[in-house]
Amino acid sequence: MSRIPFTKMHGCGNDYIYVDATRYDIDTPSAVAVRWSNRHTGIGSDGLVLIGRPADPRADFSMRIFNVDGSEAMMCGNAARCIGKYVYERGLTANTSLLLETRSGLKTLRLLVTDGRVETVTVDMGVPAFEDAGFYDKAAAGDLPDGVFVTMGNPHYVVFTEDVDRIVQAGKCLERHPAFPERCNIEFAHVGIDGIRTRVWERGSGITMACGTGACATAVAAARRQLASRQTAVVMDGGTLHVEWRSADSHVLLTGPAAIVFDGEADIN
Repeated sequence: MSRIPFTKMHGCGNDYIYVDATRYDIDTPSAVAVRWSNRHTGIGSDGLVLIGRPADPRADFSMRIFNVDGSEAMMCGNAARCIGKYVYERGLTANTSLLLETRSGLKTLRLLVTDGRVETVTVDMGVPAFEDAGFYDKAAAGDLPDGVFVTMGNPHYVVFTEDVDRIVQAGKCLERHPAFPERCNIEFAHVGIDGIRTRVWERGSGITMACGTGACATAVAAARRQLASRQTAVVMDGGTLHVEWRSADSHVLLTGPAAIVFDGEADIN
């Protein structure tokens, strides 16, 4: 059997298995993601991330993400931040400003480095959108709970509620609601004095400890409804992420820590 080196990392508990795809090929990443991500018989994670060479000459690296069900995600803010830490601390770059190629476009990463260690990474997540016919069929949304649909390169539906834990029962059904032709990430959020308490059901993965695009979608939805300012803390199960929705250009900036859990090798066959 072929064995591939990997690194398990997490951003606020949102954990993925990272492989340097510039050195190691995985021909069937969807199948490998399903097998490796299993928390009982595999490594255990929210999915598999491949760090590769970009097709766009402007970018420094590329990112592909495969969820626990084998589906390929378009974007993940936490995974992007982890890649920033990985490539810098593993000596793949000496730059503290990087361009990352993703399925939802180029994302700028800015690394805060202290004594050779990446403390936090800020990702420019781009401009949110509130109408996207490919992701949201408003005509089919009649029985959805009241919420805000936001696209952060991937689709999110944010419901403001006193009981964020209800997402455990409601998330699976809402992810596959007829209003979301490509399925949807779901956030249940409550605005408090210390930030926005948010729980997330990720499309293709279920309940996760954190979600970068989900934190951004939640913050933007709260600001749009005038429930919070354009700079806010989003408190998720695994930790706190900081989001700024810039007034000047409407770009959303996501900042938070990233951590290496362990390195290992695993069979790909």
